[in-house]
Amino acid sequence: MTDATTHATARTALRVHHARLIDGTGSSPVDDAVVTADAEGTITYAGPAATAPPVSSASGDAAPVREIDAGGRTVLPGFFDCHVHLAYAHRAHPGRRGELDPVLVTFDTATRLRQTLEAGITTARDLGGLSAGFRTAVQSGRIVGPRLHTAVAIIGHTGGHSDFRLPDGTDLTGGEMAHLADTVDESRLAVRKVLRAGADVIKICATGGMASPYDQPEDEGLMEEEIRAVVDEARRHGGKPVAAHAQGTEGILNAIRGGVTSIEHGYGLDERALDLAGERGVFVVPTLSAAFTPIDKATMPDYQYEKKTRWSGITKKNISRAIERGARIALGTDAAIAPHGVNLKELGHLVELGMDPMSAIVAGTRTSAELLGLADRLGTLTVGRTADLILCDGDPLADIGVLGDPSNIVCVVQDGVIRKDLLLPTATAVRQP
Repeated sequence: MTDATTHATARTALRVHHARLIDGTGSSPVDDAVVTADAEGTITYAGPAATAPPVSSASGDAAPVREIDAGGRTVLPGFFDCHVHLAYAHRAHPGRRGELDPVLVTFDTATRLRQTLEAGITTARDLGGLSAGFRTAVQSGRIVGPRLHTAVAIIGHTGGHSDFRLPDGTDLTGGEMAHLADTVDESRLAVRKVLRAGADVIKICATGGMASPYDQPEDEGLMEEEIRAVVDEARRHGGKPVAAHAQGTEGILNAIRGGVTSIEHGYGLDERALDLAGERGVFVVPTLSAAFTPIDKATMPDYQYEKKTRWSGITKKNISRAIERGARIALGTDAAIAPHGVNLKELGHLVELGMDPMSAIVAGTRTSAELLGLADRLGTLTVGRTADLILCDGDPLADIGVLGDPSNIVCVVQDGVIRKDLLLPTATAVRQP
């Protein structure tokens, strides 16, 4: 940790000025903007400097106000990554975690959490492998990282994408990564197990995948009736959302018909699936960071290399079509398969496949907040929302790639607390008169 990066625990009123505002709603940018937040971490103003409240009333009381001179930089909402695996290093097979002492795994995971936050991700959804204890640790201030929703473990069938067992039955993850379910009743029981472990979201496998040795991406995973049982069980327990790993077309259709909240990856989305997803309001999280990861025969098992080579062009064509059709896209990277700590490179991949930069920003902020059920608190820089925001060098509407380089993310504020600050010389605290 450098002197320029701080992890403050104290919250004060904030006033960001001399900023260019992109508020996450899709509205045009506001030049020479001001964003203010009170001492409770709630946004009280976001708009032109000409109509901003005076400094003396920024917090509404005699508390100090932290002034941040953006120097013309862009202020945006804190971003979301709706598909990460923070308990695993980049390219680490889930079974390899057992080679490390659990204490080392915990410290390594905490490091990845911090890297993710400092890349501009103030909220993340972990879809397999992360204990709910990390969510509590962030909430309680024990560690610094994105606020978390976690699936804890994945639900899939024997021999499917979430089966990390060897042919002799040895579970390479120690039982931490997946629950196998091969009947409707077992599917319900698996949901109950992950809920008992503290899951915020239920993750299922509706198809095979790239990195699994026993199946193909076009293979179907849980059957439609099993998916319906999972969705119903989640409904019965607080209406938890259900995220479906779904790459091949038939499994995507099964998942949507079964009632899932989101399609993860969605590489085989066709016109039928796009129509059905649109009708039912299903989100798509295309994880292009994983799809765009270089295909390297030297570092991949033969089965993974063959599948990724065969699917690369299909993926880009279908996701491009989904963007063109206006699918409800949220941002997710599949970090672990993709590198950690450069999450906003995903925005560049969305733009490369046809999304305009402002729409990509909305996908990573407002739409992602909608997916996680947090749009009433997060995702936009508007009055009454929680003060999650970032400052970046460069103009992301002219070059979306600036957001993908964490060195350009010069300030991160989460819940009104400054978590990363590379602008220390220009940030000052003033006290109300």
